[in-house]
Amino acid sequence: MTTTAAPPTTSTRRAPLYFHVAAWAVPVLLLTEFAMIALVPVLVVLIGSFTDARVHFARWWATAVAALYAIPLAVLNLRDDPAPSLSKDMHPAFLTLIVLAAVALLVRLYWKGRR
Repeated sequence: MTTTAAPPTTSTRRAPLYFHVAAWAVPVLLLTEFAMIALVPVLVVLIGSFTDARVHFARWWATAVAALYAIPLAVLNLRDDPAPSLSKDMHPAFLTLIVLAAVALLVRLYWKGRR
């Protein structure tokens, strides 16, 4: 009787689906001017990178995205006369920086998955 071992799969080391969805949702929501709703995927990415061992490699990028997102959010909440939405109150430079950091997170996510 012969037994064959299954080849090792990389799916156990691959980032989970919730992380992929949240990482993609951040730039999509920001670019479609749903910046306040983008708080949810930013938190999912940040908390997931610190609690899930499969995506520990993304901690620095997730922290960068969350820190950059927190600045306009804090400005909105600390103003005496805030804009009606975060999308209208956010400076375009911050939008660009957050989207670039989110894209860098996605590149890191997919680059790590191919190794």
